[in-house]
Amino acid sequence: MKTKHSGKYKSNNASSPVNEAQPVYTTSSKQIIAKKNATLKVVKPAVPGAVVILSDATNIPETQMTYFEKMHIIKEGISKADLENFKKKAALDYDKLAKALSVTRATLINKKKQEKFNAVLSERILSLADIYSYGYEVFEDEQRFNKWMFSPNRALGGSTPYELANNQFGREEIKNLIGRIEYGVYS
Repeated sequence: MKTKHSGKYKSNNASSPVNEAQPVYTTSSKQIIAKKNATLKVVKPAVPGAVVILSDATNIPETQMTYFEKMHIIKEGISKADLENFKKKAALDYDKLAKALSVTRATLINKKKQEKFNAVLSERILSLADIYSYGYEVFEDEQRFNKWMFSPNRALGGSTPYELANNQFGREEIKNLIGRIEYGVYS
């Protein structure tokens, strides 16, 4: 195994050339092992109340991921199997999910289980999964949060959070609102 130390690579194997070294970054809270054309492996401590939505793509809750981890998952693509798990957990049908992701129903249905969506759609799926992961953590009850997503909200001008979920700015506003709820700010 090669490790990055003081800007230079060290190798446990003396016959291994330095230019082929794979960096290994280590911090006290996580370990990221990055390999060229390989899957990113992330190990983090468990967070009480946090929920993993896209379990095939990651083993940590979406709300606990760094931007680099999210970018890697988007680049790799979200699988149809992960979308199915998210759909079931969020209690959404294909029509509602397609509307929230701004795609046609056929786009979501026509993939096979292990096929992956393109980067643009994967980013939308991850963004929506991030909202649900955060909501489940704050509300501490999946069904209650799923119901909240379809309830009119005065802080959103009477719209439901679901109605705003179909674009980046709406998703940001939903996440901000969940954050205000988490901190007890009247919303």
